[in-house]
This record gives sequence, C-alpha cells and structure tokens, in this order.
Amino acid sequence: MHTMGLQGPKSNSVLEQSVVHFMLSFKRLCIITMACPVVAILICLLTAIIFQAEDVHETHCRVYNVIPSISAITGVSPQRYLWRISVALHIGPRFIIAAVYRAYHENIINPTANLDVQLTARKWLSIAFWLEIIEIASLCGVTYISNKENYPIHEKLFITFMISSLTHMLASITATKKVAETRNELRHFQKTLTIKLTLFIVSVISTVGLVGFFLEHRYLCHDMAFSWFAFCEYVVASANMAFHITVIFDFPTEYLVVARGLKDKNKVATD
Repeated sequence: MHTMGLQGPKSNSVLEQSVVHFMLSFKRLCIITMACPVVAILICLLTAIIFQAEDVHETHCRVYNVIPSISAITGVSPQRYLWRISVALHIGPRFIIAAVYRAYHENIINPTANLDVQLTARKWLSIAFWLEIIEIASLCGVTYISNKENYPIHEKLFITFMISSLTHMLASITATKKVAETRNELRHFQKTLTIKLTLFIVSVISTVGLVGFFLEHRYLCHDMAFSWFAFCEYVVASANMAFHITVIFDFPTEYLVVARGLKDKNKVATD
C-alpha cells in the first residue's frame, strides 16, 4: 500500500504501466477512522441513559449522579459489543495513519538544513510515533478489558492511555515545530499548530479536573462528583479525537493506493 499525493513534495516512485486495484482518499480514511468511535459513543450514551439508567449511574458510593462515564456506557450489554466493533474498525487504520504521518514529515525535512536540526526533528517524530503506538495499544486494552471484568487492569490501562495521549500531543506539536524549522516555514504550519496547542491545553485542564473529581468521588463520595469526572472524561475524549483528525490538514490530496506494477524511478533508470 502506498500514499500518493497529487500535489506537494515529489515522490521517488511513480505508477508505470500499473493496475490500480484500490484507491482511497487518505483524508477520507482519516475522517472515517475517527468517526467510528464518535458515532459509537453517542449511540452508547443515548441508549444507556434511556434504557439502562440505573446500571450506568451505579457507583460504589451510591450517590446522586446524572452523567455516566464512558466506561459505564460501553461496559453494559449490548452497547459493549457496538463499542468493541467500532474500536476494532478504528485501531487498524490508526497504525497506518501513524506510520504515514511520520514518513510524510520525515520526507519534508529540508536535507540542506543544519544536521543537528534535522536529527532533532527526526528524533521528535520517532518519539511522537511510538507514543501514539502506546496510546493505540492502551485504547485497545481499555476497550476489551472492561472495568467490570477486571477493574485493576482496566484502571492501569486507562492511566497509560491518558499519559500516552497527552505526551503524544506534546511530542507531535514539538515534532511539527522542529520539521518547520528545517524549512523556515513555521507560518505554513501555524494553523495546525494553533489548533493542536489549543486541544492540548483543553486536554490538560480537563485531565486535571478528571483526576480531581475522581478523587473527590472515590474518597469523599460527594454528590455529582462522578458526573463532573464523566464530563471531563468526555471532554478529554473529544479533544483527543479532534487532535488526531487534524492530520487531514497534512494530507489534503494524498491517496491510499493498492496497485500492481509500482516501480521505483531509480531502479528503472539503472535497468
């Protein structure tokens, strides 16, 4: 599989005498990938509140709450099956998007820039890539090991997801800045960076609130504390998905291609 841009940096490969079996807009792939969990969460939330309110609002404190957590609405049946299917459809493309995002930015690093600046940019791209892989893996674990099945493991996976998500955001922002420095084109990336930084700040503030309200609920059992925790959880999830969908700004004309007869220019020239 290859991504092919109609504009932008020139690729080292061309389709010569090739047969294209499948071609999908990479931008569309990113949107569909992010839409899967969004739609699933909305369906799970609405159906759980309407039909299983007592189950999703139940906590160890047994105090008054109005907003169920994501774990609650995706842990009851049959919503859990919808959620697991949506995450299964979501995770596969996420690995492809992460790999392409890294390769795309490595390819636009200016080879004439200072070597140290180039190495720093590549280092941050690698850090962002591996943090995203950890985030995807922990999301998979949180999804398929529910809080009702094994709470200790679910809790640890959730913490891993939160930490990797926030650190990936920060690493991604830093990597984009470093790549821009090699080309002296920070203004070109300014729109994406502004959006990403805003979403990162929202995520940090919401995470602080999430932790605070969780501790208040866990140890003080105050009314509505768990609802505020759940609200912060939805904000964090929304900011996280919005952050990842910003990749469409980097891939406006690229395509995911499955083809036969793809040849390398350099190889053709030497044959």
